Amino acid sequence: MDIFDRAQECEAWFRQDAIAHATRHNDRKAKVPSRETCMECGAVIPEARRNAVPGVQRCITCQTEMEGGK
Repeated sequence: MDIFDRAQECEAWFRQDAIAHATRHNDRKAKVPSRETCMECGAVIPEARRNAVPGVQRCITCQTEMEGGK
């Protein structure tokens, strides 16, 4: 086994761990009711977003900014 094989194993492990973490996080979030308005800016959160992301608390713009996006 060379360094590239080990790197691929590490990458696969981190990916699986991230998926497991996200799944656990989504399960917790689903227990919180979705908001109809954004907790940050007060904008209406569309029904499609509330259905797609159970427990959503922010509009797309504020969520993106919170996650460090632009």
